[in-house]
This record gives sequence, C-alpha cells and structure tokens, in this order.
Amino acid sequence: MSVWEALAVLLAGIGAGGINAVVGSGTLFTFPVLLAFGYPPVTASISNSIGLAPGTLTGTIGYRRELRGQGRRLLRLAAMSCLGALTGGVLLLNLPSEVFESVVPVLIGLACVLIIVQPRLSRRLRERRRRAPGRGPLLPLGVYAAGTYGGYFAAAQGIVLISVLGTALDEDMQRINALKNALAAVVNGTAAVFYITFGSPSWPVAALIAAGSTIGGYTGARLGRKLKPFALRGLIVAVGLTAAVQLVLDRF
Repeated sequence: MSVWEALAVLLAGIGAGGINAVVGSGTLFTFPVLLAFGYPPVTASISNSIGLAPGTLTGTIGYRRELRGQGRRLLRLAAMSCLGALTGGVLLLNLPSEVFESVVPVLIGLACVLIIVQPRLSRRLRERRRRAPGRGPLLPLGVYAAGTYGGYFAAAQGIVLISVLGTALDEDMQRINALKNALAAVVNGTAAVFYITFGSPSWPVAALIAAGSTIGGYTGARLGRKLKPFALRGLIVAVGLTAAVQLVLDRF
C-alpha cells in the first residue's frame, strides 16, 4: 500500500465514522475505496467491519446524553443485535464468495434507495408514532434482522435500524438515533471479534479505518451536520452507486 492509498483509506475511515454517527451509511465510503485499490470484496468487507467498530463506539459516546433512561431497552435489544451479527458473520464466511459478490451490488443499491427516501420515511414514522404509539412486539425480531444484515454487510445498517426503531418506539428522533448508534456498535463490535477470530482481514486496512473511524465517530458528526442533507445524501449515493457498478463490471 502506497502512502497515498493509506491516506485515502484513513480519510475514508474518518468520513465513515462521522457519517455513521449522523446517518448510518459510512460503509459506502470505505468499501468502494478498498475495491478501487484491488481488495477482494469479502476481504474488504471483513476489514471494513473490524475497522469501523471503534468508530461506532465513539459515536455512541458522543450521544450518551440521549441514551439516558434507555438502559433496560438497550440491554434487551443488544442481545438481539449480537445474535444477528453472529448470524451475518457465519453467512459471510460460509457462503461462497460468489454469493457475496452477487448480493452486495443489490444491497448497495437498496442502501442508496433507503438514503434517498429517508426524509419521507422519517416523516411517515413520526406520523405513525403519533397515531399509534407503542413498543411494537416485532421490534426485537426487526433488530435481529438488522443485526444480521449489519454482520453480513454493514452499508446503511444505521438507516435500517432507524426505520425499525422509529416504527416501534414513541421517542424523540435524537434518542432513537442514539439507540441506533449503540446497537450498531454492538453489531460492529460483535462482527469485529468474530472476524478477528475466524476471518482473514487485511490488518493494515483495518488499522487505518479504525484510526479514522475513531476520530470521525466522535468529532466527524459535527462536520457532517454542516453539510446540507441533500448534498450529504447525494455524495453517499454517488459513491455507493460507483461501488455497485464496479462490482458488477468486475464479474464480466
């Protein structure tokens, strides 16, 4: 890895950490960079999961005030996130790499769609909570499914979690976002331990993303909030679609 490539990975990690704290789609920054530098998709995903884990933790610390009073809820849902992350990790390491390479462009495309429709989705979730507030009996199952997705491929995991939590919980959006960050930290932390034990990451890449995401998770959120929502979503979608196209072209 050249110095310029290392710098690009580090900067991508900083951006991913900050965006994960605010929106939840940082993988769409780091994953395409790794693909562009020639890393196989599965190796890129494993290294990325390990590297982003510290960033989700510092992002959670940044939202600690909004987590007050949610301790019991967090513990209950964290168990489902942990189980989901393990399920996703087992799927990634045991399914043929061709399956991952075929599925990931679709997952990235769906993630981009989620990012585009997020404002409308958030409005509908707020209206639904006002009409029918409640805990939602399917919430643990939804959190488990989001954890499985995050353990397998983490792009837009945060947006999936916000949609699940926002549908079921009658809470302020900032408190939901704080809970999302904490559950994403559980998923990424569990997946990181799993991949360190059973996977074959690129350690230089994982270390660079970890350093960057640690900085970005705590301080990058402020930088992300200075971007207008339209510009931020446009940048993420452009990067994500580039990665999806690159994956499709590599198969031919």
